[in-house]
Amino acid sequence: MQTVRHSEHTLKTALISKNPELVKQYEQLDPREQRLLNEAFRPGSDLFGPITLHSPSDWIISHPEAPQDFEEFFSDLHRKSPSSGKQTIYIQCIGLLGNTRSISEEYLKWLKGYCEAFYGLTVKLLEPIPVSATRCSFRVNDSTRNLQIHAGQILTFLKKKKPEDAFCVVGITMIDLYPRDSWNFVFGQASLTEGVGIFSFARYGTDFYSSHYRGKVKKLERKSSSDYSVFDDYCLPEATSVLLLRSCKTLTHEIGHIFGLRHCQWLACLMQGSNHLEEADRRPLDLCPICLRKLQSAVGFRLRDRYKALVKWIDAESTDTPRVTPKHSREELATLPKPVEAFKEWKEWITRCLAVLQK
Repeated sequence: MQTVRHSEHTLKTALISKNPELVKQYEQLDPREQRLLNEAFRPGSDLFGPITLHSPSDWIISHPEAPQDFEEFFSDLHRKSPSSGKQTIYIQCIGLLGNTRSISEEYLKWLKGYCEAFYGLTVKLLEPIPVSATRCSFRVNDSTRNLQIHAGQILTFLKKKKPEDAFCVVGITMIDLYPRDSWNFVFGQASLTEGVGIFSFARYGTDFYSSHYRGKVKKLERKSSSDYSVFDDYCLPEATSVLLLRSCKTLTHEIGHIFGLRHCQWLACLMQGSNHLEEADRRPLDLCPICLRKLQSAVGFRLRDRYKALVKWIDAESTDTPRVTPKHSREELATLPKPVEAFKEWKEWITRCLAVLQK
């Protein structure tokens, strides 16, 4: 295992900058917020640690990129910030997210609430649509036999559907994605200039990589270019706590790119790139101080309010939702609690951050 460890001076410069105007901007922040952000370069901080690399296939090794500090982000003419009349994040569900429509609707509400707490912006749900509505290309992966839809063509579809008041519109699906014929798959794809993104949670189910995964297609029988019937019985994973946690990570990571945040190379951070599921799981759920300052400058939230909203989302009860039990073929009314067991450790981390902010 390799550790990416920067000096205290390097991290301080990445966070605060040497630009006098940006230094002045930082000094005008609430002193309690400065105290938390300064954890970025405090030796031995138990809130923000270095990036660890576990194999040559990890993102930083296989995709060398120039690091983006706060000054570079702030000076980027192409970065996006919510503006008057364009402050809403829209979520477009493509296909179902659960094995019944009601579970899918509940899952969407969970993601909506999480996204609102994370970004401090209004989030609205567009009416869910089937894959056929996008008119996108699809294929069966030659090596894995997984059914996949074309990410780039869905981005084009979302661009045409983007509401007038949208900061961005993001598509989410449980169907695997591919960006081009030569690629095996992609977790998600976003366009900063167009303010659109598409993200798949398909690979986050517990059995996706097992030999027993029921979503594999032996042969793609297609009667015409408009025949999307193969998606009618698409295999959907159980709405577990781990699946929800991974979904929240992917959604907020990719929307971060739409704001103009590039892959983080400073500290362990949600905005780290990932090539595979193990690497994605190692990323924390939240941003390091450098990326947090970038987002705060774009949105304008107070750190204390944001962390409290995230804790509130974890603690909030879900409504009663019909669900299918293994022994029954019809929907039965049962309580579908929000599965947040996997968020417990993160809640404890947020509580420690709040303690720093409340000193």
